[in-house]
Amino acid sequence: MEISLIRHGKSKQIENNRLTSQEFQDWVKKYDTSGVFKENNYPERTLEKVAAANLLVTSDLKRSIDSASLLHQQKRVISDSLFREAELPVLSSKWRVKFSPNSWAIFLRCLWYSGYARQCESLANARQRAERAAIQLVKYAEEHHSVVLVGHGFFNRLIAEELENMGWEGNRKTSAKHWNCTTYSFST
Repeated sequence: MEISLIRHGKSKQIENNRLTSQEFQDWVKKYDTSGVFKENNYPERTLEKVAAANLLVTSDLKRSIDSASLLHQQKRVISDSLFREAELPVLSSKWRVKFSPNSWAIFLRCLWYSGYARQCESLANARQRAERAAIQLVKYAEEHHSVVLVGHGFFNRLIAEELENMGWEGNRKTSAKHWNCTTYSFST
């Protein structure tokens, strides 16, 4: 059995102006509803895994669904909110400092890993959801033998940890590069 985890493509939300924390929340909403850019070519390993998969799974966010469609339009796709990216916490509106969206994302993700989870799922809850997601992917793999999840960077990493805890072996990569493919297999 085989499960491959792929990070979605590059978002069409490319606005990179310096923003306040409140403005960044609006930026995130646009990011969540934007599609992805079509590429001239995709990583060969990613295309191979998608072509060989008997089932393609995505989160219910547009960038994940659109990415799966760009990789293979004829595959059966299951979209499920279970596989959504782990959200970033929200700061109070008192923060008037301005950062780039990337800087906000790094800063807020560090806060999130440190236990700050205002108006979002905590790291502990995200790990529990990742465990449920890994169990669901294993069920899909048992039924379809080869499954690809087109998901999101941080949540894919949490799922990968759970798969490893369940005895799956893989070539986990820590790269956040778009279209990155990590494959896990399990021998019975």
